[in-house]
Formats: sequence, structure tokens, C-alpha cells
Amino acid sequence: MRILVALLCLGIYAATPLDLHTQLAVAVGTFVLAILVGRGKGELSRLALVAISIAATARYLWWRFSTTLADQWSLDAVLGAVLLAAELYSCAMLVLAYVQSIAPLARKPVALPGDVSRWPSVDVFIPTYNEPLEVVRVTVLAARALDWPADKLRVHLLDDGRRAQFRAFAAEAGVGYIVRPDNRHAKAGNLNHALERTNGEFVAIFDCDHVPARSFLQVTMGLLVRDPELALVQTPHHFYSPDPFSRNLRTGPSVPAESELFYGVIQRGLDT
Repeated sequence: MRILVALLCLGIYAATPLDLHTQLAVAVGTFVLAILVGRGKGELSRLALVAISIAATARYLWWRFSTTLADQWSLDAVLGAVLLAAELYSCAMLVLAYVQSIAPLARKPVALPGDVSRWPSVDVFIPTYNEPLEVVRVTVLAARALDWPADKLRVHLLDDGRRAQFRAFAAEAGVGYIVRPDNRHAKAGNLNHALERTNGEFVAIFDCDHVPARSFLQVTMGLLVRDPELALVQTPHHFYSPDPFSRNLRTGPSVPAESELFYGVIQRGLDT
């Protein structure tokens, strides 16, 4: 019943004719309302913003269908219909995105067993090909410093570049150094080759420029230990260097990185 009432109100709002000045006032009011609501946090503010967006979109589509379409077939009519189809597709994607992200799931870390002897062994893989050592070095040293029992943690540098400098660094840092005779299947082949030569109960994989926080295994392994049928835990990336948009637009930390949309909203919305 509530859904029917909401749809009825939406239809009335979208189809009510207004003169130019009144429509301008409604548009400005909607814009200001969205800004004010957007300052809030939590599910209620998110739902309100979605409702405002859908209402504005519905009114726009009503105007497009009732006012802008040509009465007779012509080239202009065909081009207008193509544009309208593109707009309808965009609106459908918008609604699907709202459904996907309206109630994102925020998982909390699962505590590990109190008995450390029950903690599993972990192999850390850091694949690299042509990245400079100064980039890889930071990641390797951070992996060595992970908060995990030393006898259950093994770090491996997977060097598809087969560089003597990297071999020497691995020996100096006390980590494994794994190479293969060819580079078949790129990074996937590199990882599969390493899996055949290690025996850890679990594997953590970091790109060579992804520096793990010291607590990484502490906050992720609890899920895998609790559920034997769980095969994979994916974590968000928090980049310490600016993404191309932040770097080129020089926004700095004032604007969230583009990856925050994917890892902070979309992925959490897809989680079940």
C-alpha cells in the first residue's frame, strides 16, 4: 500500500503542469533541498537523496515525453528518439545503481581464535615485472612487518623480470624469491607458478605498489578461519598516491579518490 501511495505521489508530482516561473522555483527549491539533505549522514539522508533524484528525473522524463517529441516522422524525430532512448537507458542505470547502493553492507572484522596455535599459515605473494625497486621495496618491507606469528608468515617476491638486483634485495630482506623460465599468462601465470612452490594454508596477494597495513591479516583472516567454505576475501584499496583525477585537477585530499566510489559504495552494495 505504501508503495502504491508513493508511486501515486510521484506521478502527480511529475505530471503537474507549471508555468515557467513556478517551475524555476521548484527547480531551485529541489536543488537547495538536495544540498541540505546531502549534508546529513546515515540511511535516512541517503534515502531522501534517492527520493529527490527519482522525483526530479520522473518530472524531466514526463516533460520529454509530453512536450519535446515530434508529431511527424522526420530526421529530427528519429534523432530525437535516439537521444530519448539514450536518456531512458541512463535513467534505468541510475535506478539500478540506487537499488544496488541504497543499503550498503558494512562488515566488521571477525575475531581470531584466542589460541595463536590455531592461526593458519599465510604465504604473501608480491608479483612484479618491470616496476622499480624503490616501489617494490616499500611493499615487501610492509609485508614483512605484518602482525602475524613469524613462524606462520612467509613473504615471497615473484619477479617476472628476473632481475639480479631484486634477488639480492629479497635475500637481504629475508623473503622468498621466486622466478620462472617464461612469462606465460602474465601475472596469473606468475601466481600459479608460485602456488605450486609454496604450501601455506592461505595466500595473501598484493600488487607491488600496494602497501599493506600492519593489521591487514588480523582484520581479514578471522572471516576465513570462521568459515571453512569461504574461499576469498577482497579488501578495498586505499591509495597513498593521488589517482589521475586528483593529480591532474590538483584537488588533494579535499575530494575523495575515484576508487572510493567502487570500494566504498558499489562493492559494499553488492555484498550480501
